[in-house]
Amino acid sequence: MSLQDVWTLFITQAKATPMLEWVAIIAAVAEVLLARANRVLLYPAGLISTLIYTWIFIQPTTQLYADAILNVYYFVMSIYGWVLWGKRTNGDQLQVTVINKQEMMKVVVFSIGGWGMLYLMLTQLFLLLPGYRPSDIALWDAFISATAWVGMWLLAKRKVENWLLLNISNVVAIPIYMSKGMPFTAALTLFLFIVATFGYFEWKKQAQRSSAAA
Repeated sequence: MSLQDVWTLFITQAKATPMLEWVAIIAAVAEVLLARANRVLLYPAGLISTLIYTWIFIQPTTQLYADAILNVYYFVMSIYGWVLWGKRTNGDQLQVTVINKQEMMKVVVFSIGGWGMLYLMLTQLFLLLPGYRPSDIALWDAFISATAWVGMWLLAKRKVENWLLLNISNVVAIPIYMSKGMPFTAALTLFLFIVATFGYFEWKKQAQRSSAAA
């Protein structure tokens, strides 16, 4: 494929991408850049992105139902994180820290348990809903959402490891979005993966500085 062919494909896909999806993409980019910078404004940007993607993922052409549930969860956690980041304890804001052994066990249990719960919901429970069309990739849809759920919980608590969980979710999500005809959302997810990688190392340094100062 020549460079001209690649450019033509890019333009075609860009024109085919709905405006609503572009707004969600821009808001999601703003969210992750603000998260990397450890700025509380990541949360209002996240609220915009999650609302739009919830709508997109429940459409008959997409059928990423677990991702839709994930975005509803993101919406709730964005409000929770916004409040938590704004609180002060003994005059100090919530600091960036690493997880301890007890929190690590919770991460493992919640990730595996959430994966199983979401898979059963997609393949069994939701079949009882009128008009529900089963997802053709329920196993991976559930995995993407379960790991991202835990990652978002860790982000709200300003834990360094949130970036690792979110990137596990991102790696699996990229080919899924491509298969669903959402190349720019797939490209967004790749961008999020790159930013999250840098975010992990930057937050790790912040955690080390906070630990040394304590």
